[in-house]
Amino acid sequence: MKIEFILTKEAIMTNAKRFSMVGFGILLFLFIFLPAANAQSGDAYKVGTSSLVVRSAPASNSEIIGQLSQGQTVIVFKEQHGWAMTYYAGKEAWVASQFLVADSQQSTDSGETVHKPSNDYIAVAADGVNLRTGPGTNHQVIGSALHGDTYKLTGTKGDWHRIVLGDGTTAWIAAWLTSPTNVHQTTRQTKATNTSQSNGTQTKRASLAGYNIVLDAGHGGKDPGALGLDGLREKDLTLSTANRVRDVLQSEGATVVATRSGDEFLSLDKRVQISNSYKTDAFISLHFNAYPTMTVRGVSTHYYSNGGNDMALAQSIQTALMQHVNMPNRGIHQSDYHVLRTNSDLAVLVELGFITNQYDAGNIQTNQYQTDVANAIADGLKTYFN
Repeated sequence: MKIEFILTKEAIMTNAKRFSMVGFGILLFLFIFLPAANAQSGDAYKVGTSSLVVRSAPASNSEIIGQLSQGQTVIVFKEQHGWAMTYYAGKEAWVASQFLVADSQQSTDSGETVHKPSNDYIAVAADGVNLRTGPGTNHQVIGSALHGDTYKLTGTKGDWHRIVLGDGTTAWIAAWLTSPTNVHQTTRQTKATNTSQSNGTQTKRASLAGYNIVLDAGHGGKDPGALGLDGLREKDLTLSTANRVRDVLQSEGATVVATRSGDEFLSLDKRVQISNSYKTDAFISLHFNAYPTMTVRGVSTHYYSNGGNDMALAQSIQTALMQHVNMPNRGIHQSDYHVLRTNSDLAVLVELGFITNQYDAGNIQTNQYQTDVANAIADGLKTYFN
């Protein structure tokens, strides 16, 4: 009996050591691999609506695990198709990003911001470059700058520079669209600031007389394009919008060539062939977007040739759109669309909203929205050409 007691005691001690090592291993795993929910690893936003639902996953049909009130701060760690990932009650959670407003003070003061010497200046390397409230394309556009404008550089976060505007306020600009400079062109800097505060009036410069614009209404005929809410068809919206854009461009003096004027099917090659058959100054293809997640919305402009004139035109049109339409800014993107890739002319493709989103779908069908789009494209072209 004494021997059995000794063996049992040794077994207990062995098992205790085992459990201790396993417990230590679990704690070590949690420490290393679980994400830390702290403000230093994410960007801060404020809730911009009276009540914001918190869900367990980035989907509108996922479980509701909480609710936030207007003005509450949310730390966002990543975004995915219109959803922002944060932490709620110590767990990973998701909220619709469209209802968040950048909290510039908290986000710009995070540990990732590297402050620069006070005598550093940068020059803008393209026309129509957006100025934003924070370091990323998800932040609000507050204006735009022109090629050659210079700004005092006060900080950098990732691929974004924080700059000082002429009125002493700060803004963020994409670093890849700037270059270092020691020239302090204060008159040019003031001009850019005035542009950012003009709500689009600065872009109305010269007419489009003498310019040939090919306007491409996407899809048509047997190709309905994207299908949206309440039976919306992309091909119908692109045609009605293209007609409105045509009227405004012609009133500005442009010669407009339409790839299609009715509900007819044209191959992608035929659309490019039409463009290349003329002395085309710009080819603009109009489209509307769709996505399975119905909360996704906004406007974007696409180009193929990276760093060339196509990119500059895309930026100019996107900037003008943000000054004219009340829609989320999805920015400009280099995209491999056939009508852009195979086109020898200056070419961009514009996605003017999501017909699978209730707000976008209701907005883009109105005469006012299509008129605003037409005025924006005209202003974007005038800014680029003049």
